[in-house]
Amino acid sequence: MSSNAKGAIFALIAFGVFATHDVVVKILGGIYSPFQIVFFSVLLSFPLATVMLMQDAKPGTLLPVHPWWMALRTAAAMVTGVCAFYAFSVLPLAQTYAILFASPLLITILAIPVLGEKVKLRRWLAVLVGLAGVMIVLRPGSTPLTLGHFAAMMSAVGGAVASIVVRKIGADERPVVILLYPMVVNFVVMACVLPFVYVPMPIEHLGMLGIIAAFAWIANRLLIKAYNDGEAAIIAPMQYSQIIWASVFGFLFFSETIDQPTMIGAGVIIASGMYIVLRESRGGSDNTPVLRTRSRSETATTPRVSLFMRIAGKKPPRQQ
Repeated sequence: MSSNAKGAIFALIAFGVFATHDVVVKILGGIYSPFQIVFFSVLLSFPLATVMLMQDAKPGTLLPVHPWWMALRTAAAMVTGVCAFYAFSVLPLAQTYAILFASPLLITILAIPVLGEKVKLRRWLAVLVGLAGVMIVLRPGSTPLTLGHFAAMMSAVGGAVASIVVRKIGADERPVVILLYPMVVNFVVMACVLPFVYVPMPIEHLGMLGIIAAFAWIANRLLIKAYNDGEAAIIAPMQYSQIIWASVFGFLFFSETIDQPTMIGAGVIIASGMYIVLRESRGGSDNTPVLRTRSRSETATTPRVSLFMRIAGKKPPRQQ
């Protein structure tokens, strides 16, 4: 079996684990506030994050070199986590994923003012087509838009902002700083909100929160393996397999079916996203903000894949 095939298999398994993680989020989201779920997810992720922090031998302080960019990334990551958890709790899984898949399109747009990258006509057309796909999913005017739809869009925007800021400051900041600040601030902010939304949790639900933290960790480790085995252009599109898991899990656990507009819109968004990835993977291109994101949207509840790899001293993902 080729290295790319191995990498693709590990990525498919990783995103299957992520999708299972989201099923647990949806189940708990029907009972508890997203602020409460995020709080305990971050709390239970700290021991796992500490293990990674212990592996970072790079000297330096925990003060950020770019405090304002770090503040923006932290805020964006918090918005992404809370909004994504809320969207999963109130929208069908497949519809939520379809909207979240707009994040690579937004990364492409943000790379222009933040990173100074140039986006040519073909990539602009792909972005516009992808955003049209989002409109097909949302179908404003023909169906009422809810707070869940707004939350899903805010999560996509927040994830794009967090990812592009990491591209902006990643070369200067220690990985542990990029990792730690969003998790700590998320924990503190959610703790302040918690007294207003807290609902007592039985032990089995606390166990499910532990599953959320563990599954996110396992999925990230699998993605590291995937990127070390395969090329980024092969691994990155595997995230779209989550729509398949969403269809299966939504039907089995929540009696959900995918309506035609969601199916068509998701197809358009995925096609445009894959086109952007293929364009970025062409040899000699330095304009690769989507390929270098490496994982799904940042939520500040668990470290991102790129930080795992930098702290552990892993080689960067291969590209064509």
